Amino acid sequence: MDTMTPRPAAGRAAAIAAHGSVCAALDAGAVLARVTLSLAEAVLLGLISQGVRTFVGVLGHGSTALAREIEEYEAAGVVRFVGVRHETEAAHAATALRVATGERAAVVTSIGPGALQAFAGSLTSALNGVGVWHLYGDATTEAEGPNMQDLPGAPQLGWQRLTATMGESYSLHTPQAVTEALRRGAAVVDDPYRPGPFFLLLPINVQPALIADFNLRRLPPGGSVRRGPAAPPATMRAARELVGKDRVVVKVGGGAASLGPQLGRLLDRLDAVAVLTPNSIGVLPPDHPRNMLVGGSKGSISGNFAMEHADALVVLGARAVCQSDCSRTGYPNVSRVVNINADTETATHYAHTVALVGDLEYTIDALCDELDQQEAGDDRQPSQWLHDCRVARERWDEYLGVRVAPRLLKDPRWGRGVLSQAAALHAIENWARDKNAIRWYDAGDVQATAFQIAGDAAPEESFTDGGASYMGFGTSALLSTALSAAAPYSVSVVGDGSFLMNPQALVDGMVHGARGMIIVLDNRRMGAISALQEAQYGTAYATYDDATIDYVALASAIDGVTATSGDGAASALVSALDGVYGAGGVGLVHVPVYYGTAPEGSVDSFGRWNVGPWVADTQALRHGIDL
Repeated sequence: MDTMTPRPAAGRAAAIAAHGSVCAALDAGAVLARVTLSLAEAVLLGLISQGVRTFVGVLGHGSTALAREIEEYEAAGVVRFVGVRHETEAAHAATALRVATGERAAVVTSIGPGALQAFAGSLTSALNGVGVWHLYGDATTEAEGPNMQDLPGAPQLGWQRLTATMGESYSLHTPQAVTEALRRGAAVVDDPYRPGPFFLLLPINVQPALIADFNLRRLPPGGSVRRGPAAPPATMRAARELVGKDRVVVKVGGGAASLGPQLGRLLDRLDAVAVLTPNSIGVLPPDHPRNMLVGGSKGSISGNFAMEHADALVVLGARAVCQSDCSRTGYPNVSRVVNINADTETATHYAHTVALVGDLEYTIDALCDELDQQEAGDDRQPSQWLHDCRVARERWDEYLGVRVAPRLLKDPRWGRGVLSQAAALHAIENWARDKNAIRWYDAGDVQATAFQIAGDAAPEESFTDGGASYMGFGTSALLSTALSAAAPYSVSVVGDGSFLMNPQALVDGMVHGARGMIIVLDNRRMGAISALQEAQYGTAYATYDDATIDYVALASAIDGVTATSGDGAASALVSALDGVYGAGGVGLVHVPVYYGTAPEGSVDSFGRWNVGPWVADTQALRHGIDL
């Protein structure tokens, strides 16, 4: 086709831009309902119909036809493509956008290494329940010979088989199946309870194939249907099981992060205390009398006390992740469980469980109503259980106060006094909250310490990748502000190793107009793993080296990036944060932090974990517990 001749897609794009949506353009007659168009354009129109207006990724020979259609619609102002420098970064940025704003995005890559890198990054969305579209080039369908960058051995539908291990996957081998593929994808990325990545594979030779007489009104909308409450008989049975228990703990997962007052009502009716997971921090105010904060292998004194001494467990929207429930040893005295979840497999994880499978909010309301009927009035005095848990919480608050105190500790590798990681994180948290900035916590010691000291009053204040703990996620999350004006100012708090996994996010952030900063907490090692090795075997091995890196100089080499040091006292750190924030755009603050043997230099672990030399004891305990 002559590239100077206007394409039908251009007219459709202009009409959709003028009317605001595909449906409105069809209703107005500005776009014909029955058209001939390429598969690539049909995919694009389907995603636009579902509210996907942002595409991010790295283009290649496996995506040229799709890119041509995106280009046409971007020229009309319907969509936007954000080209970045690494496919894993693209996957993380799309995930962060959905978390921060709720906006859908699609990751676009070529075939081969690019698809594999985006696929690796999809682990964060898969394990944290975040809906993201992934569009990958796929091998040609006519078997003309090995495709360049295809999987070895050229297995039939090899990319579909691979991506299906992470989530739902569909290969558009047949163009006319596009509406079914879009319908299945919407059901995954917009699932109200357990969304995740959906992989739409586009064979290179099929992308430009024309679909004759395609009915645009068949494009499926986004969104999905919520469940109702769990069945009434099961709800009543659960209420009877719980009444009379003396020590009830409620484990709150990421699926319950939006409960708010409902959670408080349930806790009061059960005379229970709440123990949080990293992804539910902020669901209760930190000073709530029944909030015992995070529990697990890297939890708090109070959270782990409640788990260890409870005799009944209520699980709300939580998966039993190894660290979260101490490798299934977190509740040694619990003999009965009520698990409220929209996912049957998750709801039935423990033995002796009453599984209430249904919408969390509706089911909790029904359960509280049942408890109200069984025990009228609410004039009970504070229980011994609540008193004991409050004592443990006071111990934790006192302990934490020492760890976050802004003292300088002499570090053997820095050769001078620096802040502890906890003290630096505490100062950053207070500063970011004052600026209404979202905090992204990367993997390792930064992440673990951050959720231990967190004082979030709402779930949207911060996000920690508690599912994948993916090094480089926090750095890439900076790009969420480049993908949407609705995204709040971004503060990505990362370790030195995590920053080097995706440093190009600084470049892409500058190019595309991001608003935020990366704070590199530098202990010159993989602090979480060094500490684990030392706790298990008495020495750290291959988790540090003598590399000296000037992170301020590195970031300053990127024109348009403001970089500075937050070295020294907490006041120097806050001053550096103010300076980068005031400069606008994208910035980096480098903060040397302590690693050593001083007790106040780190936050301890308070639970069990089934790793290394602890395996035998942990597994023996697990098999002795009825759950």
